[in-house]
Amino acid sequence: MPALSRPRVSVIIPAYNSLPELTRAVTSAMDQTLGQDRVEIIAVDDGSTDGTGEELERLARTCPALHVIHQENSGCAGVPRNTGLDHARGDFVFFLDSDDYLGPDALRRMVAMADAHGTDIVLGKIASVGGRAVPRAVFQRNQPRTDIFSSHAYLTLGPWKLFRRSLIERLGLRFPPYRNCEDKPFTAAAYLNASGISVVADYDCYYVRYRENRTNLTLTASDLAHRMDGTRLCFETVARYLEPGPRRDQIMRRHVEWELCGPLRGLLPRESEQDARERFFPEFRHWASTWVTDALFQRLDAPDRLLVHLLRADRFDDVLTVARNAGRDARRGHLVDKGRVYWLHPFFRDHTAAVPDICFDVTDRLPVQHHLEAASWHGGVLRLAGHAYVEDVDSLDPATEIVLRKYRADRPEVRLPTTPCPSAHPLPGEGRRYEMAGFTAEIDPATADGGAPLERGLWNIYLDVRAQGVSRTVRFGNRREGGEVTHPTRRRVTTSQGPVTVVPYFTPYGNLSLDVGEVAHPLDPPCQVLRTIWHTRSTLLVGGRLTEEAVRDGGALRLRAETGTGGVHEVPVRGEQGGSVNVFTARLPIGRLGPGCWTLTLVMEGPGEDAPRRTAIVPYFDRLAATRWLRFGCRPYYAKPVALGPARALGLEVAPIKVVTGVRRRLGG
Repeated sequence: MPALSRPRVSVIIPAYNSLPELTRAVTSAMDQTLGQDRVEIIAVDDGSTDGTGEELERLARTCPALHVIHQENSGCAGVPRNTGLDHARGDFVFFLDSDDYLGPDALRRMVAMADAHGTDIVLGKIASVGGRAVPRAVFQRNQPRTDIFSSHAYLTLGPWKLFRRSLIERLGLRFPPYRNCEDKPFTAAAYLNASGISVVADYDCYYVRYRENRTNLTLTASDLAHRMDGTRLCFETVARYLEPGPRRDQIMRRHVEWELCGPLRGLLPRESEQDARERFFPEFRHWASTWVTDALFQRLDAPDRLLVHLLRADRFDDVLTVARNAGRDARRGHLVDKGRVYWLHPFFRDHTAAVPDICFDVTDRLPVQHHLEAASWHGGVLRLAGHAYVEDVDSLDPATEIVLRKYRADRPEVRLPTTPCPSAHPLPGEGRRYEMAGFTAEIDPATADGGAPLERGLWNIYLDVRAQGVSRTVRFGNRREGGEVTHPTRRRVTTSQGPVTVVPYFTPYGNLSLDVGEVAHPLDPPCQVLRTIWHTRSTLLVGGRLTEEAVRDGGALRLRAETGTGGVHEVPVRGEQGGSVNVFTARLPIGRLGPGCWTLTLVMEGPGEDAPRRTAIVPYFDRLAATRWLRFGCRPYYAKPVALGPARALGLEVAPIKVVTGVRRRLGG
């Protein structure tokens, strides 16, 4: 088959007695802006008896891209997905459950992300319909290229993702024939072997919902009998692809928490005591003994540590007791003892239970609440005011400190005291529990470092929140009262080593930092744009030169197009082949931009969440003309360059051309 006839995406829809939700699912795939000529839809009727097969045939008569396959009922979603995979021809595969549906622009956005960054898996933002739980942590922002070790991607093991088909075929991946948890080993294996993962977080790509008749497999096959095979395969899959060590522990933790401890608490008490003791407990005990290393055990939350300890010790009756009372016991209070905080579970320091204190230690898990309420210069001294406390630890004998850590420098941190005071705002808790959580602090750049001035460079500000001997250190500034605290202006400070300029600023994550000496000020542009030309009718080329500071810092530069309504499209900036290290070009495919006015900027962020963001406008050059092109091969569009604001930043007005208007102009009427 010629390469040009191959679809970009094969959408695979397993369907069993899926009416009435099925129609919405299929039509959402048919109506993708990527275009029916670039999408094939493979719907597999898994022996339905409610008219699902007939509805699929009706839809197929209206859409050449829809191919229907009928097979005997398999009793699970994995087998019809495998049938779809056997027939798929697309560069990518997307698994769409018949209960759910796609956003109209979902596939176009995900394919564009994979193409631009060479990634094997793309996660599109998942939205809930009717209250079904959805993952949120991984979708806080777009991530052009990441992996499972530096993102929250591994928390989402559902198959509703864009997979590069060559990855699936190279690994020989297929779904096991289980009624529940069949998707997790498949997705885990793909994650563990993927060449990069992308996240589309600025658009609702996938909508999940429960069926009207509540016959989703996740509901009808939710007991332990349907979960054990899939869970066992999850652990074995991780062990197959990762060597023992911190990386394996990091990934195993997800399965220990979600597939071992969660079902143990929620489902084991529902089983008969004989099944629980003889059928399921030995398997749970084997997993806890085999896959939970001592290092991983330390990273678990206290309720999970307690369960794992009891499993390893072969204490079935105690495991069942803890599982049955989990909801009630979770609400028990805490004890502060010698600078540590312990969960007051009935087994805590009960000599008959003989459970070590480590199973109840929650010191490093308690949330720290903190807010910056004011930041202002008083002469050459920066004064901060705020409040901070560790939840469930009364603010008695508070001794919170400001901690300054120099960015990307191996040198001792700088610690400064705060002055405790009553909080200026009412805080939660009974009586006067957190009354003394307020504080004020002074940072004098001329003397802060043990009487010496702060070294030139970027300094990140932390809080070491202390009370009753309990200490927790957190990054400071990203929570500001009412969102109204702004950074003070730069200040010229006289030090023993001469005058220096100090600039407080907020990082891209909202944390407060100091730039001492403006060595590489985050507001200074990282580059200069020297040209903008049309590389093709629908591709804009932006070229320029990085500053020496930007080259030295080694941050990742991206060309960003965004609209005032929240639309964002980014492409990487690459060095010119064979050229100087500070010469760059970026190619923006404007054919992927929707209608609207798009502002262009260049954005550089260094590695790490405390790295400053530096931006540069793409200027408007008079010589850049308007352009026209055909979208999806048939619809005419245009992009008109415009100058925006006093800085004359480049904007692109993108819109479809009205065919009638275009014809009239050509005819002069």
